[in-house]
Amino acid sequence: MARILIVDDAPHTHRLLTLMLERINHTTVTADNGPQALEQLEKMPVDLMITDLNMPIMNGFTLMEQVRSQEKFKNLPIIMLTASGQQQAPMEAAQKGANRFLTQPISSWELNRVVTECLSIAEAQSI
Repeated sequence: MARILIVDDAPHTHRLLTLMLERINHTTVTADNGPQALEQLEKMPVDLMITDLNMPIMNGFTLMEQVRSQEKFKNLPIIMLTASGQQQAPMEAAQKGANRFLTQPISSWELNRVVTECLSIAEAQSI
């Protein structure tokens, strides 16, 4: 189905999201931080990116700004998934280019629903 880039500095989050996404027939690519994510995006096409907010080197907001500044990624669906309880984070994420904002912990059902929704929107935009 889709290739999904997971950007998070926590290895257990990579494993958990990969397991959840592979169960619904998606493949995953992972990056530990923003610069690695940008490298992955240049190496291979992905259909969706899930990024954490709080990461070393480059946070999720800065990563989204850099991704969105490139024309070729203007329609790439981005989901921000974080354990952060910052009240302004969802609004700021939307302003910086996130299609959806999710708070951990997240159920497999909710992740599947949001990923499917974002992929459907992206598909409709590319037609």
